Amino acid sequence: MSGKNGISEDLSRRIDKLAARSALMRQKIIEDALSHGRSLAWQEKWIEGVQDGIEEADRGDVATAEDIAAVLNKYNPT
Repeated sequence: MSGKNGISEDLSRRIDKLAARSALMRQKIIEDALSHGRSLAWQEKWIEGVQDGIEEADRGDVATAEDIAAVLNKYNPT
C-alpha cells in the first residue's frame, strides 16, 4: 500500500522517523537518496553515528590533545 507521494508506508515511516531525528525535511531526505546516492539505510546509519558521537562528547568521552599527538606520532615519527 502506498503512503505519502506513492511511497510505501514502511518507507514513509522510516523517512518521517529520520526527519524527526535529524531535523531534515522529508524532501531533503528523498532528494539526497535520489540525487546523491544516499540510500535511506545509509542516511539512517549516518544519523545514528552522529548521535552516538554527540552522546560520547556529552559524556566527556573525547580524545585529548595527548591522545591525538600519540596517534600522529605513531604514524608520522619525527
